[in-house]
Amino acid sequence: MQILRSLDELSNAPSVVTVGNFDGVHRGHRMILASVLDRARELGVHSAAVTFDPHPAHVLFPEKRLPLITPLAHKLALLAETGLDLVVVLPFNELRLWSAAQFSETVLHNGLHAIEVHEGETFRFGHGAQASLADLTQIGRSLNFSVHACQPLIARGAPISSSRIRSIIAAGNVSEARALLGRLFSIVSTPAPGRGYGTLYTVPTINLAPYAELVPANGVYITTLKVGVGTSARTFRGVTNAGNRPTFGADSFAIETHLFNFEPLALTESTPLELSFLHRLRDEQRFDSSESLRTQISRDIAHANRFFALCDALKI
Repeated sequence: MQILRSLDELSNAPSVVTVGNFDGVHRGHRMILASVLDRARELGVHSAAVTFDPHPAHVLFPEKRLPLITPLAHKLALLAETGLDLVVVLPFNELRLWSAAQFSETVLHNGLHAIEVHEGETFRFGHGAQASLADLTQIGRSLNFSVHACQPLIARGAPISSSRIRSIIAAGNVSEARALLGRLFSIVSTPAPGRGYGTLYTVPTINLAPYAELVPANGVYITTLKVGVGTSARTFRGVTNAGNRPTFGADSFAIETHLFNFEPLALTESTPLELSFLHRLRDEQRFDSSESLRTQISRDIAHANRFFALCDALKI
């Protein structure tokens, strides 16, 4: 997949296009992307997606600081897995005042030479999100591209959306989030700085670096941790505490993972980590002593091992 960050980099090749934020690259997004890919193959043209950096909500409502399911690098990696030919990442700060007509002509027609545009029924665009899918259809007639509306994908009685998934994860329901995302919710980060990581790391507990985007509600989770990338990457099962660690005092938020079947490994402060959340075990709680905490951790580990044994037996 080719990633472009400027309209000047585009070729004159025709394309089938979709536009969106794609936060989470969830099952609803993938349904639209699959529609784009299928039509592009049928027509023998490029498949393309247009997204924005920063996320529009971070520009329009900075005081709310919407936490992202997938920050840009993670989102692009997930989009690459779909088989798209091209993703164009446009600077939202520069486009925020563009009208729907200006965006359609400059980006879709002149830039991507769109012959079809595929969007969900609730799609809105242009300054102030004033234009709807019907407006895009009308604009498309004048610019020689057609618009294909995709109905929302319904799961568990409601449409799948990034906002719905964000709320579910924030509540700690990572199992339901998995059903809507079509994969495990994960955080891509690096080890916490200043913990003495060297060429060989020998302690089976890893803290993630401070992370500004979406994390599940404070609590203890069954997880997997992928360390590194490519063929040398290793994945460990484990138990993760995400929270303030009340037993050790206030203001000590951390995402700390105890790794099972640990073996010493090369680890630096820049080693890529991907922490995936499988199941919530319990709320975070305060313990009267470190011994009580150790006892509960042993129970958590035993519960997680039973969970993994069941997954292995069911081959899931």
